[in-house]
Amino acid sequence: MPGEFGIPRLRLFWTLLIELSMKEMQNKWLALVNVFAASRKAGSIWKKAAVKLENAGIDYKARFTGGKYNAMELSRIAASEGYRKFIAVGGDGTIHDVLNGIAEYVFSSDTEKVRLSDFTLAVIPVGSGNDWVKSAGVPRDITSAIDVIASGRTGVQDVVRVSIYESSDDAVQGGNAIAESYMANVGGVGLDARVCEIVNRKKEQGYRGKQLYVSALLYCIRHRVPVRARVLCDGNQIFSGKYLSMAFGVGRYSGGGMRQTSLAVMDDGLLDVTVIPDIPLLVIAREVPKLFTGNFHKVGVLTQSRCRSVVILPDSASDAEPVEVDGEVVGRAPVKMEVLEDQLNIVI
Repeated sequence: MPGEFGIPRLRLFWTLLIELSMKEMQNKWLALVNVFAASRKAGSIWKKAAVKLENAGIDYKARFTGGKYNAMELSRIAASEGYRKFIAVGGDGTIHDVLNGIAEYVFSSDTEKVRLSDFTLAVIPVGSGNDWVKSAGVPRDITSAIDVIASGRTGVQDVVRVSIYESSDDAVQGGNAIAESYMANVGGVGLDARVCEIVNRKKEQGYRGKQLYVSALLYCIRHRVPVRARVLCDGNQIFSGKYLSMAFGVGRYSGGGMRQTSLAVMDDGLLDVTVIPDIPLLVIAREVPKLFTGNFHKVGVLTQSRCRSVVILPDSASDAEPVEVDGEVVGRAPVKMEVLEDQLNIVI
């Protein structure tokens, strides 16, 4: 008879133990270190950052990419274990992966009573572009970035769901997406995404630096092939015709410092949209410098808007351009981008 009472007590004991363990993890930071960032120098940089985190009294545990899992899978697993506070140690790609791992967990079919706003993201910038930290106002210096984490100062930012569809009809009518991703900063369609394809390929070959983005941009401009599409913002058509590139952002910086969405606000619940139509090469050459000065929004030929959701509908299959999100190419148009109701906590 004692055994019959022992089993329920044992179950209760393990349940309480698991709950205590999860509560402990909710208060502990999990640092996800992308060992491939900064031309594979992130590992040695992390050793210095780890000492600074400990000296600052920050309670954390670290996990590293490069083994069985990447940063996206590591963050998804950690979220399922109970972690709610994440430090992305890397560049824009690492931030993108950590956010997507969290979002995959939050929006999975078997997850209940978990919201995006339950999570907090901090960043120790160890990348080449580091556009998200520019948009959010996080210091580039590692010591200063850790001081911000130690201060406990947080804000919020919008997160955008990006859905790729097989056909324009599916995109308009809300059919099933063939791929989904989540955006923390800036995305693009067309020339912008083609630049990312080149830059990512060059990074894999070991190249780094702002000049990498500029040279890729100039190459794509010289070899531009305008295509046709319609753009719907909150259901209203704002553009139809030939275009070179489109940018969509909750942040202001992308491509190593370019400002295609130079007036975007990270927590206003809106997506800033910039469409560059098919314009002559001389006009492009005259206006390109404004991409880096913050005055690009003053270029008269642009179509610009703010909305909660935007849909890009190619006129034909041959007009289906690549789509990039936070510098990662995730598919081809048609695509829908929508700002989620819930926001993510960020350390700023």
